[in-house]
Amino acid sequence: MWVAVLVATVVAVVVATVALVTVRPWTEEFRHGGLTIAAPPAPVKPFPQLNPASASAPEPSRQGLADALSHVATSPDLGNFAGSISDPDTRATLWSADPDKPMIPASTLKVMTTAAALLVLPPDHRLTTRVVAGSAPGEVVLVGAGDPTLTAQADGKGYYPDGPKLSDLVAQIRAAGHPVDTVVVDTSLYSGPTSPAGWDPADIAGGSWAPIEPVMIDGGRLDPLVEYSPRSATPALDAGRRLALELGADPAKVRLGKAAPGAAELAHVESAQLRDRLRDMMIHSDDVLAETIGREIAAATGGEQSFAGAASATLTALKAAGFDTAGVTQIDNSGLSTDDRVPARLLDRIIAESAASAQPGGADPGGTAAPSVVDTGDTAAVASPLAPLLDYLPVAGGTGSLAVRFVDGGPERSGAGWVRAKTGTLSVSSALAGYVLDRDGRVMTFALMSNDRPPEASRPALDAVATTLRNCGCS
Repeated sequence: MWVAVLVATVVAVVVATVALVTVRPWTEEFRHGGLTIAAPPAPVKPFPQLNPASASAPEPSRQGLADALSHVATSPDLGNFAGSISDPDTRATLWSADPDKPMIPASTLKVMTTAAALLVLPPDHRLTTRVVAGSAPGEVVLVGAGDPTLTAQADGKGYYPDGPKLSDLVAQIRAAGHPVDTVVVDTSLYSGPTSPAGWDPADIAGGSWAPIEPVMIDGGRLDPLVEYSPRSATPALDAGRRLALELGADPAKVRLGKAAPGAAELAHVESAQLRDRLRDMMIHSDDVLAETIGREIAAATGGEQSFAGAASATLTALKAAGFDTAGVTQIDNSGLSTDDRVPARLLDRIIAESAASAQPGGADPGGTAAPSVVDTGDTAAVASPLAPLLDYLPVAGGTGSLAVRFVDGGPERSGAGWVRAKTGTLSVSSALAGYVLDRDGRVMTFALMSNDRPPEASRPALDAVATTLRNCGCS
């Protein structure tokens, strides 16, 4: 009370007289230096650890889950909705809504790409970009191998962590003593169009994708340090032009061509390992990486490195592992095409198998046989070959495409840190496919797909369903 009066009086005096007021310490402790400031606390030392989910956690019941989801799963904001929720320990489907209906998956299709890559490629697989001697004196050929992660940044730190450096190619060419006045770019590894049906060309300037060519710098980004930087419409030629510039050749003379068989190699650089590129693709939903990895899948299985060849190879790998791909129409490997169609059942089943062990789970009580992606000849529990997929999923409220979701003050905040899922967003589709640990300590996998609603409405509705699973003690 007295402080309020004093402040009011000081203000009144200042206003009335424009006098200089000296503010003095409020207490004797301040006046005589009696106030002490405690030493800062010792820094907290984190102890990161991985703990398995409880083996004795109760299994959610179908009825308990249905009751918990009765309101959030019927929200009008979900629009045309399909979903599937499973228990990976038993491989049982616990809840579903139109799980076989083909839906626009958006970027959740990358779950299929990742699974197929893990099934047919070693996790340490790398791509080698080469420069070879051309057919004319002073000519070199940049041979694309499917790696879009090269960087021309002076410090070598481009958009992609551990991306190979253009400067290393330049240094090797100079060390070889090969004079250069012309650079040719060989993109013959890939065939067919550089973009498929259902991709919006406006998204090149919007920063979502660049034409899919087998050599790029920073995924075709014009600004290599900005995720959604506008992209180049000619990324392979741009890579050749930058190489020419660094070698002192004329960038205007760069053209497309083909390396001669057996041409002498002058330089080469290697991509990051597949496991690292898959993680980047999933965490940041990188469409260009998804398409180039799709072509790696095609190459590993003897297919054509094109949109059609990559899609076919992906589905073939999943079918060979025992997954039911009925209802799938796959145009690309990123989910960018509005013509893609995937049932929620398949996405949920892939993630459930990723979370399952090799211990035989038997037939799904709902009637779906467990896919045979693992060798069950040994009765000991062994991680699924798809298990790395779980580590590639964004964390709600923490990483990648989920970093800014589950963070507002609403009830969805309780899902932060617990939900891990691949997102999917187009103007006509939102989806979420991943897993969560419920309140009882049980893992549940899910695929939730909404079509025909704008993302600003459907994404919060999907997040509410995932959060309900986290808060569920539905046994």
